[in-house]
Amino acid sequence: MAGHGLCKSTKNIMKVLIYVFTVLILVSCSNEQNITSEQDLVKDQKYNWRLVTSWPKNYPGLGMAPERIADLVEEMSNGQMKITVYGAEEQVPAFGVFDAVSSGSHQMGHSGGYFWKGKVPAAQFFTSVPFGLTADEINAWVNRGGGLELWREIYAPFNIYPIPAGNTGTQMFGWFNKEINSLEDIKGLKMRIPGIGGEVLKEAGGIPVTLPGGELFTALQTGVIDATEWVGPYNDLTFGFHQAAKYYYYPGWHEPGPMLELLINKDAWDSLPKHLQVIIETASKAVNQDMLDEYLAKNNQALTELVETHGVELRKLPDDVIEEFRIISNRILDDLASKDETIAKVYTSYLKFKNDVSAYHEISEDAFVESRNK
Repeated sequence: MAGHGLCKSTKNIMKVLIYVFTVLILVSCSNEQNITSEQDLVKDQKYNWRLVTSWPKNYPGLGMAPERIADLVEEMSNGQMKITVYGAEEQVPAFGVFDAVSSGSHQMGHSGGYFWKGKVPAAQFFTSVPFGLTADEINAWVNRGGGLELWREIYAPFNIYPIPAGNTGTQMFGWFNKEINSLEDIKGLKMRIPGIGGEVLKEAGGIPVTLPGGELFTALQTGVIDATEWVGPYNDLTFGFHQAAKYYYYPGWHEPGPMLELLINKDAWDSLPKHLQVIIETASKAVNQDMLDEYLAKNNQALTELVETHGVELRKLPDDVIEEFRIISNRILDDLASKDETIAKVYTSYLKFKNDVSAYHEISEDAFVESRNK
C-alpha cells in the first residue's frame, strides 16, 4: 500500500513538472514570436522625412550635401527611410531652418550654426571663428576633442540634435568694388558677412549685412552692398560675382574651416530605431568629408577660370589690415566669453584644442608645406 501511494505521488509530481515545462515552452515561444513580430514591425515601418536647407536647391557643394545624405540614407536603409530635401524659400526662409526643426514642423535641416547667433550665441563656434580652426582641425575637435558633446549640449534646450555635415575648407575674403589698401577703406563699407566675422568688420568701421546666398548677386550688382563674401572660387563662379565686382580678396580669415550641420528634431530622432540612427550618422560623416574633398578638387580650377578667362583681379588683403582684424577678433572673443557662461565653456575647449594642434602643426603640416613650396 505504501509503495502504491509513493508511485502515485511520483506520477502526480511528474504530471505537474510536465505541465510546468510545457507552459514554459509555450510562453517562451510566445515571447519569441512577439519579439519577432516587433522586429518585423520596426523593419517594415517606413519613414518619410522632410529636410529644409539654407541653400538654393541643388546648389553645387552646399546644396548637394543634404541631397547626398538623403540618397545614402535611402540606399543604406533599403528604402525604409526617404528624406525629401527642400531648398531655401521652398518651404521655409533660408534663415528659418533652425526654428522649423526645433518646432518639429520639419524633421531635419541643413545649414550653418553662425546663422543662429541671436538664439544660440555659442553656435558660432561650430561653424567658424575668425583666425580659428581649419577644416581638418574643426573635424578633429568636434569628433575627437569634446566639441560634439558641447554642441549637442547647447542645442538640447531647442530640441535639436546636431551632426557635422559638410565643410567648404578655407574660404576667400570676398568680392569688392573698390581696392582695400588700408583699414580706412573698410570704414563705411557695406558687406555681407555673417557670424563673428561680421562683428569684426563692424568694430573696424564697416557695416555687416546678413543676406541669404540667393540674394547676393543682385544686392552686389545694384549697390545695396559694396562687397560680399560667400564661399570660394567654386561657388562664387556659379553665382557670377565676377560680373558684379572687380576685386577678389584673400585670405578668408573670417572662415578658415566652416563646418555645416545636419539638424534633427530630437523627438523625431528618438523615435527612430537604432539602425536608422546609425545610418544617418554614417551618411553624414561620409558627406562631411566628401564635401571638403569636392571643394579642394574644384576651387583652383574655378579660380583659374575667374582670373584667366574673366579678368578678375586677385588681391591679397594687406598684412596690417589682417593684423588689425586679428586683434579685434581676439578682443571680441574674450569679451563674449566674459559675458556668457556657455560661450566661455565652449571657447575654453575650442581655444585649448587650437593651441595644442597649432603647436604640433608647426613641426608637421606647416613645416612641410613651407619646405615643399620653396
